[in-house]
Formats: sequence, C-alpha cells, structure tokens
Amino acid sequence: MDIPPLAGKIAALSLSALPVSYALNHVSALSHPLWVALMSALILGLLFVAVYSLSHGEVSYDPLYAVFAVFAFTSVVDLIIALQEDSYVVGFMEFYTKEGEPYLRTAHGVFICYWDGTVHYLLYLAMAGAICRRKRYRNFGLYWLGSFAMSILVFLTGNILGKYSSEIRPAFFLTIPYLLVPCWAGMKVFSQPRALTRCTANMVQEEQRKGLLQRPADLALVIYLILAGFFTLFRGLVVLDCPTDACFVYIYQYEPYLRDPVAYPKMLMYMFYVLPFCGLAAYALTFPGCSWLPDWALVFAGGIGQAQFSHMGASMHLRTPFTYRVPEDTWGCFFVCNLLYALGPHLLAYRCLQWPAFFHQPPPSDPLALHKKQH
Repeated sequence: MDIPPLAGKIAALSLSALPVSYALNHVSALSHPLWVALMSALILGLLFVAVYSLSHGEVSYDPLYAVFAVFAFTSVVDLIIALQEDSYVVGFMEFYTKEGEPYLRTAHGVFICYWDGTVHYLLYLAMAGAICRRKRYRNFGLYWLGSFAMSILVFLTGNILGKYSSEIRPAFFLTIPYLLVPCWAGMKVFSQPRALTRCTANMVQEEQRKGLLQRPADLALVIYLILAGFFTLFRGLVVLDCPTDACFVYIYQYEPYLRDPVAYPKMLMYMFYVLPFCGLAAYALTFPGCSWLPDWALVFAGGIGQAQFSHMGASMHLRTPFTYRVPEDTWGCFFVCNLLYALGPHLLAYRCLQWPAFFHQPPPSDPLALHKKQH
C-alpha cells in the first residue's frame, strides 16, 4: 500500500485553528450556548468557502477534498481541547467545552479528541495529498471510515443515553453532518477501484487449494477471531448485568469502567457489530473466494483501533472517578487483553492486503480446455 505525500496546503490551513480558537476564547459574547453553536457553524461555513476558492481544481476532481480539509481543521481543534483538558495548554477552547459540548471534558471525550487530533488528522492530510496528485486513497479511506463511524456512534449514543443527556446544548446539533458525511464518504470510497494485485490465476488456484491447516497464519487468525468473539460476547453480557459470578468478578476487579454512568464504555456496539464480524471473518479465512473481507477488515480495524484507544485511555484517566478506574493490581491483565483485542484486526487487515490471492473470486474455467477434455 503506497503512502501518499501529505497535503501541505491543508496542513497550513488547519493550523489556523490555533489563532482562531484563541481569539474566540476571549470573546465575551460566546458565553451563551446558542452563540457558541452559531459561531462554530459560521466558522465551518467560511472555512468550506475558503477551501473551495483556494482549491477549486481538487474539489472538482473529488468533493471529499473539501470534507478532509474542514475535518483537518476540526482535528486540530480537538487536539487543542484534549491538551487543554489535560492542562498542557490554557486559554484556547474553554468557552466551547463549557458552553458548547461539556461532555468533551470526560475521560472518553479527551481520548477521542486525542485520536481525532493525531490519527484522523494524518489520515486527512494523506488522503488530501492523494487527491492533489490524483492517486488512490481507498485503503486509507476505509480505515478512516471505520474509525470515524465508531467514534461518532459511541460518542453520540453516550451523550444521549448517559448522565450528560441533560447537558446537551445547541452545538450538539452540529454533529448531525458527522452522521451524514460518513454515509456519503463511504459510498465514494467503496466505489473507488481497488488497487491492482499481481496475483495470477495460477497463484489464486494454488492458494485456494490449501486447507486451513496448511496456512498457519490464517489458522492463528481464526483462533484469535474465535477468542475475540467470546470475549466480545462476555463483555456484552457484563454490561447487561449478567448475574453470574464471572461477570461480577470481572466488572468489579478488572474493568469497573464498564459501570461508569457516562455510558460510553458500554460494549453494545461491539456486541452488535464486532461479534458478527468475527464469525464472518473466520468463515472467510476458512473458505476461499470471500472478496469482501479485505475491505471490511480495514473498516473494522479502524473502528476497533479507535474504540480500544479511547476505552483503554479513559479506563485509567484521572477524569474517570476512582471507583471506575482499573485497579492497579489488574493493570497488566487489562492492558494485555485489550491491546491484543485491538491488535488482532490490524493483523487481519495486513494479511488481507499483503496476500490477497485467497480472497479472489476463483478464475472461470477455460471453455476451450474444458471442451478438449470432454472430447
């Protein structure tokens, strides 16, 4: 997978978030939630107009260029928020976290801001750079799509269902485009042609004749997917208040953060989406020709990577009440289990991208050769 050069123009434009956020923080009129929402919407609108004016050719070639430019700006804002909440910087975004989206001050909010300000930011620059040079960015786009969708789905449902549901302000409705854009962007990314592979028909046939026991790496991944599926189901039962002793011990001694009333750590997204994927991916690694797996492995790698980063960080962050933090004597077990849970989908995606022959559709039989065989 080629790594495209980063978009320097977008990087320079996104850094304007520093003086803009600093100036807005000192405007006394922004002490009212409605004005915060209106000013935020105005800035994003002006930014979109600026991007369209300065990069009309790129936007005409691929409208997602404008989306990545605007989101790169918001990623810098998110990084500022995270650094501010951890007391590394002051005087930038206090007005927004107080009057706009106070739930960003939670441990989960801080870590999704860190992820958005680093991983998503680099992805935006890489994808915008690929558009500038008329190159493909399908794999980067799929990873971003999974990560972004998981982030926004968990965050929005937690805001609505958790203890911060009474703190929803007008700025919350600015997240509506964040629900619509991934749908449109996902269709655009999936519609891009896949990168060409060097797999010949003979290579595909030879690889697909091998059983699972002849492919030790795939066997290890299948075992991982089975174990990850059971772990996902177990944690889902834990957050649903399963009365068994094992669930009781786990939620109080290993992951008490699952009980936090903010509702972000509830593992129901995993249970509804990741659990079925584990079963389907294990099937695709066992039986050849499942051409959908490389794409969806990237999507789920992005989603699980983002979710695990936020979950692990928030479980030990000082903003999480002490009673819900991971006990010190179980840090090792917690960290290893959750790190392996996050690492597995990335290894699966890497395997699918590097050796895709097993997932290709079987080549059609040669009619001429079949005719000669019959006669």
